[in-house]
Amino acid sequence: MKAITLRRPGGLDHLERTEIADPGAPAPGEIRVRVHASSLNFHDLGVVTGRLPTDDGRIPMSDGAGVVEAIGDGVTEFAVGDAVVSTFFPDWLDGGPTRADFATTPGDGVDGYAREVVVRPQQWFTRAPLGYSHAEAATLTTAALTAWRALVVDDALKAGDTVLVQGTGGVSIFALQFAKRMGATVIATSSSDEKLEKARALGADHLINYKRDTDWASKVLDVTNGRGVDNVVEVGGPDTLGQSIRACRIGGHIALIGVLTGIAGQIPTAELMRRHQKLQGLIVGSRRHQIDMIRAIDANGIKPVIDSTYPLDGIADAFRHQASGKHFGKVCLSI
Repeated sequence: MKAITLRRPGGLDHLERTEIADPGAPAPGEIRVRVHASSLNFHDLGVVTGRLPTDDGRIPMSDGAGVVEAIGDGVTEFAVGDAVVSTFFPDWLDGGPTRADFATTPGDGVDGYAREVVVRPQQWFTRAPLGYSHAEAATLTTAALTAWRALVVDDALKAGDTVLVQGTGGVSIFALQFAKRMGATVIATSSSDEKLEKARALGADHLINYKRDTDWASKVLDVTNGRGVDNVVEVGGPDTLGQSIRACRIGGHIALIGVLTGIAGQIPTAELMRRHQKLQGLIVGSRRHQIDMIRAIDANGIKPVIDSTYPLDGIADAFRHQASGKHFGKVCLSI
């Protein structure tokens, strides 16, 4: 069975195509899934480049979508032929967060989905949305669920709210789509006018080129008549958080979901306190969150934006494309 493994110390030149043993039939409570697609995330990039060290020979990729080929005794949630998609935290089924690490995350603490077949406990998967391709379903595990939790679970987004999304990567584009379907106004930032026009086509109401308008928080305040936005989907981290605090309204919500500019830096804590804002760090979500999100997708018809799809053997080129920052939306793998 074909798979991709990562050899230490990491790096794209250490991704190797290998042959591994077929996992065989599922045990009680397990399902056998033929994996057809995965999608790339910033977390996966960190793993394969060695910035997030993992075991030698790790099979990467946290996202996996495919078809159930067999079920073990006691499996009641799935049947043979069901289209399914993986979960990011397989042991976080419901309730509040239970982990502060990636010990159980596929592609990091355990082997991931850069392979043809997996056998896993049934709770490691949920059903895929109706009418989705496998590539589309594979975009949901990390990026879509992060956006869903940032806006819906943790902030209770409602019609009439205003949302600021930073950049045009997978999480930000999903946040734009979810927010528009829920009746919110969206302000999108990017360093590319071409990408901003694509964001406009998806429904973004206001566009800001942060390379040209370096004081983009002031532009957000202008657009909102000085009030600020209700929710910021903060992907930059220390270099952007200060402006996000300025751009967010009194009592607003800032979802810190990325650290693209670094893992530490100065934060204007007095301003955050003075404005009564909620700054919340979050990483993806629970299985229950994913089930709820997919039910919403089935109702509202949102489709992921896929920038490009690479074959499994082209995984290194896929990551090079992601690292270049030229993509708009998600980069996927066909397995």
